[in-house]
Amino acid sequence: MIEDLVRMANQIGDFFGSDPSQEEAAAGIAEHLKKFWTPSMREKLIEYAQRDGKQLSEPVRAALSRLQKPAAGS
Repeated sequence: MIEDLVRMANQIGDFFGSDPSQEEAAAGIAEHLKKFWTPSMREKLIEYAQRDGKQLSEPVRAALSRLQKPAAGS
């Protein structure tokens, strides 16, 4: 369920929250999601972030923006 993915993503965000900068935190979260989450898990979370995303922490939203595929023709 999306609630579980949101909870897990926010926990990852909390872990990387101790990084010196928001940029480093977002990079660490994005890298973790690429390495350890399945593509379908990432896609579901990205879709949620685009649709609503209000339950996601700011660092997680920043990380997800790094993982989003550019729109066709961009």
